[in-house]
Amino acid sequence: MQQRRGRPSGTDGSDFSYRMVVDSRYQRVADGRSRLARLMLVQTLHQVAGGALLLLSLSKGTEINKFAVLSLAAGLLAILLGEFGRRRTVAVFLRLYTSLSSIAIAFSVTCIIRSDLFVKV
Repeated sequence: MQQRRGRPSGTDGSDFSYRMVVDSRYQRVADGRSRLARLMLVQTLHQVAGGALLLLSLSKGTEINKFAVLSLAAGLLAILLGEFGRRRTVAVFLRLYTSLSSIAIAFSVTCIIRSDLFVKV
């Protein structure tokens, strides 16, 4: 394997402590990525629960709530883009993830407000 220019070909081991130090900004990036992975897991579980409730309402023969379908579609697309952006560190996809997640939450809140839940209580 060819050595890069300017790099020493060998070492006496005295630089070991420097090689093992991880810069704090890289540590923050790694912490942020793990937090994002946990957040996306929670969002995925929320989407699965929403999809199950939507399928349950379809099996009962009730009318399809278009805001629930839009929320599910936007959330699924957000999760896919977010996972791709997290794995490849693509900032554009991560921005799209935040935007689509916000839109999915807005549709979900609209679905709850327009439902008969408030009338029954």
